[in-house]
Amino acid sequence: MRRVVLGKDRVVDLCLISLLAGGHVLLTDIPGVGKTTLARAISSSIAADFSRIQFTPDLLPSDITGTSIYDPSEAHFQWMPGPVFAPVLLADEINRATPRTQSALLEAMAEGQVTVEGATRPLPEPFFVVATQNPHQFHGTYPLPEGQLDRFMVATNMGYPENHAERGIVRAQVERRPLEEVEPVVQIREILEARRLVKAVQVHDEVLAYAVALAEATRSHPAVSLGVSPRGSIALVRVAQARAATRARDFVGPEDVKELAPEALAHRLSIRGGTSGATAETALAEILDSVPSPA
Repeated sequence: MRRVVLGKDRVVDLCLISLLAGGHVLLTDIPGVGKTTLARAISSSIAADFSRIQFTPDLLPSDITGTSIYDPSEAHFQWMPGPVFAPVLLADEINRATPRTQSALLEAMAEGQVTVEGATRPLPEPFFVVATQNPHQFHGTYPLPEGQLDRFMVATNMGYPENHAERGIVRAQVERRPLEEVEPVVQIREILEARRLVKAVQVHDEVLAYAVALAEATRSHPAVSLGVSPRGSIALVRVAQARAATRARDFVGPEDVKELAPEALAHRLSIRGGTSGATAETALAEILDSVPSPA
């Protein structure tokens, strides 16, 4: 993946950690910095079917989940699954769709299933969503509701590449299409086995208490109106397990929790109106400095 997505090693790591932890990723950034390329590189690397949904204001929930279509030759309705039934799903510009359409992903992301027309249908395993959104000041965007944001295990941004990385990107695109050269290196069954191993990574009571203390501190911070829920605490511990596993450790250290807290927690915070200069990132940085880490 790093041969395709140049100069963004941390973003690649976050995506793989989230994949191994069983979560989903939200990328917020301007168009053209490689978000779609990253999602396609993930699917190409793990021999998984890839599906892309371009979110627009006229997109309907059934365009995501699927619907039943009447077949006159058989004289009955036939179920036609939507693009959500894919192991790797790119929800491109998710905040350009209306809240009603955005909500079609809530059950899928939280429970790995969709309920349509009274029938519940399981999604493939693994089910991994990489969603992108434009900055809120962009024309035609709808802010993601808190419940939708809370479904993403981690949230980050791509950002502009460094000069040397951008030169490499342009050179590679002029000479060839690097994405077409990505070949599968693991099968889906290996990803599922890796997820099982991640869940077996040990979390000491003191490290667990540290993660919960960080979440609790967000609820009492003066600049925060909505703190991290228990779902956020669970997500933080799970990504810490995955980070430890990718570093060949069978236990979670405090550094795993602290390193991933910004991406796992910041997008779950709501800042009080009128709080001068405060952002979710600055509030979380203050919390990380104030909550003591276990030895």
